[in-house]
Amino acid sequence: MTIQHVLFDADGVLQEIPGGWYAAMEPYAGDMARDLLHKTWKEELPSLAGRGDYLPLLAATLAEYGVSAAVEVVYADVWHRIDRNDESFAIVDALRRNGYGVHLGTNQERYRGAHMRTTMGYDGLFDVSCYSYHLGVAKPDPAFFVEAARRIGAEPSSILFVDDSAANVDGARSAGLIAEQWELAQGHDVLRALLARHGLNASAPAL
Repeated sequence: MTIQHVLFDADGVLQEIPGGWYAAMEPYAGDMARDLLHKTWKEELPSLAGRGDYLPLLAATLAEYGVSAAVEVVYADVWHRIDRNDESFAIVDALRRNGYGVHLGTNQERYRGAHMRTTMGYDGLFDVSCYSYHLGVAKPDPAFFVEAARRIGAEPSSILFVDDSAANVDGARSAGLIAEQWELAQGHDVLRALLARHGLNASAPAL
């Protein structure tokens, strides 16, 4: 089946944390930043699927590591420290102008997801947005992609999924989507070539 839709991951594909997660947390946790983040990311997993409240868990972990700053301050400074990649979004815009459906498929708990949807304006940039906390299931579970295809209203085989995680790509393929692994560090010429191999025109249309 001809690909008619592209489903993009967010972190590492469309956006990034300037300097990376560890550097963002270092002002609060110093050389314990890496350990703190890995611990709290494990605790975050249920909330990615919409179960439970992440902030109290994060607050407890911050206290355990001796971070005195309020959880709301740390969360806003670290989790909301997001840079949109202009070149990625130029490709999103070009694909839409060329007639393809362009969608977002991302693992987020509800606070960061809400920030992306409203403050960053993502709801207006995609035809369908699939946030894991809202779907009730997180990548790489194939059920995430089955539900995403249902919401897009398309056959899975007509959707190309792009993600920086090999596990997520495998999950998408298990659900019948076409899927490719790509990350920002590879450069956008690689992404454009990848899209072209699947018959997709990611060049801006002539005015």
